[in-house]
Amino acid sequence: MDLHTAHFEKINSVLDAQRKEIIQHPVYKNIKTLNDVRTFMEFHVYAVWDFMSLLKSLQNHLTCVAVPWFPTEDRDSRYLINEIVVGEESDIDLNGNRLSHFELYLNAMEACGANTSGIHRFVNALKAGKTIEESFEIAETPEAAREFVRFTFHVIAQQETHLLAAVFTFGREDLIPDMFHSIIEDIDKELPDTVSLFKYYLDRHIEIDGDHHSHLALQMTANLCGEEEQKWKEVAEVSSMGLQKRVTLWSGVLEEITKSLATA
Repeated sequence: MDLHTAHFEKINSVLDAQRKEIIQHPVYKNIKTLNDVRTFMEFHVYAVWDFMSLLKSLQNHLTCVAVPWFPTEDRDSRYLINEIVVGEESDIDLNGNRLSHFELYLNAMEACGANTSGIHRFVNALKAGKTIEESFEIAETPEAAREFVRFTFHVIAQQETHLLAAVFTFGREDLIPDMFHSIIEDIDKELPDTVSLFKYYLDRHIEIDGDHHSHLALQMTANLCGEEEQKWKEVAEVSSMGLQKRVTLWSGVLEEITKSLATA
């Protein structure tokens, strides 16, 4: 057995229970209406945004983005991250227009009537030089989304490429179960064109992230850990922490949906 394969099997066995907890999270059974989908997206958009931040942090570390330019040492990882960046930052929408997955998600939110004002205030505050915490306040970001983003930026701040790769690779958007896809399809049939862009976004993640990008990310993680057992141990630990933040995010969505039902 390949040594890296053995490491990944060990990591997957460690994370298996948490993956199941996410896939079987009760939030999915409680998403029944278009309003519920909107609530889900208003939380989830922060995870889509910070995924792009994680991606660009990896690119900053593994390639040269400064002038004058110099080649980085890890040629293989340089290729892998650039290949992933192209797909995530310059994908295509239903009409063949180039855009990032974050922009695609915003378009999907607008198409189904979800509120995008919060995430726009958040991004604009950051552009204006505000801190993450100040931007949360300005945007009135839900607490569960704040906790998710805080963890991601805690990992980014450590500037350890194997940790960045771990959080990027394990437990991101590939953990949305088939049940959720079925719910979106049913709503799309009932209310044509309201969630068609969101359905397209999910389908693109299955097609690109669930197949091609996941293999590239696994190889990148293996390159960055090499034969250092301590790094593999840290990959498992930080990945587990990342999955727990996903559980917290979904629980925040569920709480908001339940609260909306109680006041309806």
